Amino acid sequence: MSTRQGAAGIFRIQSAEPATECTSVSCDLASIASEPGTVTALVIAGVVAFVALAYIRDAEADCRNERRRVLDERDAFEEFADRVSGLDPAPVSSTASSLDGSAATVRIVSTANGANGVGNDVRLRRVLVAYRDTVMSLPHYREEYDETIPESLAAELGPDTATALASNGTLSTGAQSALVRRSRRAADARSSLADAIGAEIDALSRFEADLTRVDRRRRRLIEHLDGVAGDRTGAAIDVWRQLDGLEDDCNDIAGERQRTLDDPPMTVDAPNADEGRRTFHEYLYGSDSGHPHPVLAQVAEIAGRIRTDRDRVATQIAGGE
Repeated sequence: MSTRQGAAGIFRIQSAEPATECTSVSCDLASIASEPGTVTALVIAGVVAFVALAYIRDAEADCRNERRRVLDERDAFEEFADRVSGLDPAPVSSTASSLDGSAATVRIVSTANGANGVGNDVRLRRVLVAYRDTVMSLPHYREEYDETIPESLAAELGPDTATALASNGTLSTGAQSALVRRSRRAADARSSLADAIGAEIDALSRFEADLTRVDRRRRRLIEHLDGVAGDRTGAAIDVWRQLDGLEDDCNDIAGERQRTLDDPPMTVDAPNADEGRRTFHEYLYGSDSGHPHPVLAQVAEIAGRIRTDRDRVATQIAGGE
């Protein structure tokens, strides 16, 4: 789920199937569950059992892992910027200008995977070695992006930065300044992203607490009714009404979550420009693992149990039990 930030400061992410969100609070919550019949299967397992809130807890774990990786990338870009800023740029008189454009990037930088064969300039080799040993050395980086050093430099810091290195054939003062400036910008962007993920983790924790309260109340109501001796009609009516109120609470929680989905903290660019942008929540939950809407799926699960319990209580009322 890691991000990529292009020269314009917009994040790129790996391809993921776009998720379809509810468009209003009144949407059918049950349709959000990961598999048709999921809620029914859970109800059959026992209407009084406490819901484990697995959707939200898995989402919290995924977000924590992603935040750690984003912070690792931030640290790597900061270290790369520090190392580049400490290099001595080439004297103006020694810089070459015989190459230009993308062809220059290919000719000068294309053999940089091992940081060998990059002209004869030790400064440029040190830049590429620094990038290899910081950003490209992250455990997840090569696996997720599968890019060479020049491809990654162009994607992260802008193709014109890579071209500037290639055009000069060495580390000019201007190229050095651009590398340091854009590397720090990449680090700052990841700090902002990590903050947004941290806020999402806090939000998930709040939703978990709210839904735990609702489900605990549901469970206690049913346990109370099952423990009433003799004619339980009056108690059943009272429990039925309170269960109806708990379903309203679920709708309120779903509405609050939907508002956050409709107003994400940032947008990201897909790797393929033709795919357009994705929202922050699609970036977090649009991968193959997990669920695209963990909070709404959790609400659906609990609301399904409430409806089943309410129907059972209604049957008791109708039968005069």
